[in-house]
Formats: sequence, structure tokens, C-alpha cells
Amino acid sequence: MTTTRVGAREIIDLVSDSFGCFVSFSELPVPEGDFPPDGPLGWPGYDASRARAAERTDETESVVCGTASIEGVRVVLIAFEFGFLGGSLGVRTGDRLEAAYSYAREHRLPVVPLVATGGSRMQEGMLALTQLQRVARQSALTREAGLAQIAVLRDPTTGGGWATLGAGADVVLALPDAQVGFAGSRVRPPDADPAAYTAEAQVAAGSADAVVRPQELKETLGRWLRLLARPSGEPTSRPAGKPAAEPAVEPAVEPAVEPAPVPEPLGATDLPASGWDAVQRARSPRRPRAARYLDAYFTHRVAISGDRCGGADPDGMLCGFGEHRGRTVAYAAQTGAATRPAGYRTATRLIRLADRLGIPVLTLVDTPGAANDAEAERQGVGAAIAELFGAVATARTPLTTLVIGEGGSGGALALAAPGRTWATPDSYFSVIAPELAAAILKRPPQETEETANRLRIRPQDLAELGVIRTEDRRTP
Repeated sequence: MTTTRVGAREIIDLVSDSFGCFVSFSELPVPEGDFPPDGPLGWPGYDASRARAAERTDETESVVCGTASIEGVRVVLIAFEFGFLGGSLGVRTGDRLEAAYSYAREHRLPVVPLVATGGSRMQEGMLALTQLQRVARQSALTREAGLAQIAVLRDPTTGGGWATLGAGADVVLALPDAQVGFAGSRVRPPDADPAAYTAEAQVAAGSADAVVRPQELKETLGRWLRLLARPSGEPTSRPAGKPAAEPAVEPAVEPAVEPAPVPEPLGATDLPASGWDAVQRARSPRRPRAARYLDAYFTHRVAISGDRCGGADPDGMLCGFGEHRGRTVAYAAQTGAATRPAGYRTATRLIRLADRLGIPVLTLVDTPGAANDAEAERQGVGAAIAELFGAVATARTPLTTLVIGEGGSGGALALAAPGRTWATPDSYFSVIAPELAAAILKRPPQETEETANRLRIRPQDLAELGVIRTEDRRTP
């Protein structure tokens, strides 16, 4: 398959498990309801247009909804048929979408929208547009129910379909070269850059998480679903080819989520002799960085990308979900660089998603501090840090933090779990970098080392001050 312009049944067959000659997809009953001739506006020729679309596509509406298993995980699938009036949303489309989301909540199933739409249906006017409110409400109710939503953007995904089913999902995947944007090709400014309306551009702008080739889509969805669509502590593996069991009855009281265990240190094992020694260790290019810790901690992992506000910080913050000892754990890890506003917002998005799904979070602190250049200020670095502080402070799911390098001021503290922070022997945590502390105190540069010692930033100092914990890091 080389094109992203595929029909609803084709994309359903592509991602659904098959057992022998049978595809696991089962279509949900179509909601019944009266529909006046030529629709609610009496639009001349509307019935004829629908009839031609039905003959061309063998569908009766622009969306096909049903249940299926993907890599052994049972889901509700919502597949748009772009050949039916451009995959547009009308009243009957809204009926089907509402019924699909309601079924997902009733049966505790994740929702996978496979989106290909040009937006709202012109022949139904404002009644078509208001279907976006119905869809947004159903998505919000499903989110509040703690069920994952993983969208796949096909070609094209524009208008309200992008702004609800697509961009409103927890994880947003896209097929290569798919047209993705709020403005469709017929309503853009004449001088618009077409490259801005692509799946790749949306990933770069932080509005989607990844571009996935069609031949890898089923496997990718399976990895995400196994991590996000099961209770914390349930094994991630399932025998190959075996369909998912029916969901168990929801317990009256949700079991407590066990915290993520603290990773073992991968660098130095002896404690630093002085504050300045701690700084030099943390800044050493030979010290293990976040990627090494994540590789050692997780059996496998998948990444989210972007803050959904137009930015991404792939060089400063790594976020996603992985499997650790048979459990799903979310992670937000600083990489040793100055963290940009988009990095903080992506971490906030990660923590809030994990909190809704009942998944424990591991954070790795390693930054000289927040980016403080003019562009970072224009992008709202202060507000982004405040949002992260708030997400950490209000999270119901447990957070575990390991300081693995530099802990530079509030830009590092925002990612640290109060009362559940540990530190490696080659790390430090400081109110601000020693050089800047000396400057603030109007001390000459040659007193920087002494300032570092007085700040008591070594791991053993932090433990004595009660800032970090020292008990066995292997226990939850």
C-alpha cells in the first residue's frame, strides 16, 4: 500500500486482526431515525448526491463504526469513508459517532478513529457544524472515563474532523504525506504554503506524535494499545493470534497504582567530595544521559511528541510510555540541554494523560535550567513551567523522580516529584547554577567553586537537607 487515500473498509482490514479468513471487525448497529427528504435543510438534489455516494462506495454514510481487535487488544474503530461526500460530517454521522463512543464507554474499550474527512457537510448547514460539539462531548466523556483514544490521520484530514476526532485524541499518528490541517485545500489563502498542511508539518509543529508507514500501522497501534489500554499491572503480552478477552466488570473501587521503581545509577557509584566536584561530574560528557537510562529501564517504549500548542522540544525532553517488568510506566526525561517551553508543555501533557489512565510516571531530571533566551520568553516559558508544577502537584497517579545529572533551578524542580525524588552520585541539585549564584551574590568568578560548596548541592547534602530520599531505590 503506497497511498494514504484508502477507503474505510481497506483501512479497517489493514489494522484489524484476522483469524483464518475472517477479519475481527464487527460493525455496530446503525442508529435509526427519521431523515426528511433532501435532509434537514431540504437542499435540492441532496438525496440524489447521497444515493450516488452510496452506489460508489457501498456505504450508507461517511463513517463506519464497529469493534475489532488490533494485535490482540479489543477496540472501537471509527473509519471515515472519504468517497462518501468527502467524508463529511452530518447529523447521521454524528448519530453513529455518538453511538460508537457510548459503546466504548459501556464496554470499557479504547477508541481508534481512522480519520479522512473534509469537514462539515454543506447540505446540512449549521446542523452539520453542531455535530462537532456532539463529537467533542463524546470524546471528553470517554477521556473522563479513563479510556485511551489513538487517532490515525489519513488523507485528507481537515476542518472539524481534524479539530475534534484527530487533534483531540490522546495520541495522534499520521500516514505519510497525508494532507492535515484545519483549512482544507479549497478554503486556504491563495498564497498558502502547501507544505504547512501535511502530516510531517503537524509532527514538526507538535500537533501530532509520529508519521507511520501503512505497513507498520497495525504493529504501531498494537504497541500503543497494549501500553495504554489495560489496567496498570496487567501483563502486556498475549499469545500470538489469540483475541483479547471480553473486558472484566469494572471494580467498584479502583485499585491503587504502584509507583514506578527507581532506576539503578548507570554512572559513578562513589559520592562527590565537594560541591564543585558534583558539578563537574554532572557536566561530564561521559556521564550517562536520559536515553541510556530509558533503554536500560524499559523492555520497549513509544514516544509522544509535541505540546499541541505549536511546539516540540525533541532535543530537551523525551516523553512517552514503556514496559518495565511487565507494567506500563510513563516517562518524562530531560536530556541535559536547557529545556524549552514546548518541552515543559509536552511533559505536562504526558503526566495528565498518565494520570487519567492510571499509569505511574517516572521523571528523569537533567538540565542546567530552563531556556532563557528571548524566544523562550516569547513562547511563555514561565507559564509552561507553571503548568508543569501544577500537573505534578495535582497528579493522583504516583510519580517517581531520579536526578541523573544537572538539577538547575526551577526548570529542573518542576519535573521533580515532591517527596519521591532520588539522585545519582554523579548529579547535583541547586537553587541556580553556581556561576550564576556567584554573580547574583556579586562574588568574583574565582569564588565560584567555593559558592558551589556552600550551596550544599551534593546528593549527600540534599539527603541531609531532606530534599531527596536515600532508601533502597529498587523498592516501589
